[in-house]
Amino acid sequence: QVQFVESGGGLVQPGGSLRLSCVGSGFTFDEGNMSWYRQAPGKERELVAHITYYSGSTIYAPAVKGRFTVSRDNAKKTVYLQMNSLKPEDTAVYYCNLGVNVPAEGFRGPGTQVTVSS
Repeated sequence: QVQFVESGGGLVQPGGSLRLSCVGSGFTFDEGNMSWYRQAPGKERELVAHITYYSGSTIYAPAVKGRFTVSRDNAKKTVYLQMNSLKPEDTAVYYCNLGVNVPAEGFRGPGTQVTVSS
């Protein structure tokens, strides 16, 4: 069964940085495109970043482009999200996901809370 464990969230001041990690299991990690999503209270889930398995090509949501960087270490079955110049509007629970389609039952990990506040 596909499962993820996200970590690295926390409370940070505006302008600060965090590095999120997500360890995947239950699938062939180095053959899976990976995505980071976020969901804030009362808001729709948002695709933040995506990285392909084959070439490591990346795409980003306009709101985070230039501030966030997604990367992966296939040997560790881990995908990362480096977040710099954080803003209060980045506050959300961050989840990783296999591909871009979120399962009907929802994300397969607990997520990690990111709070940006002074």
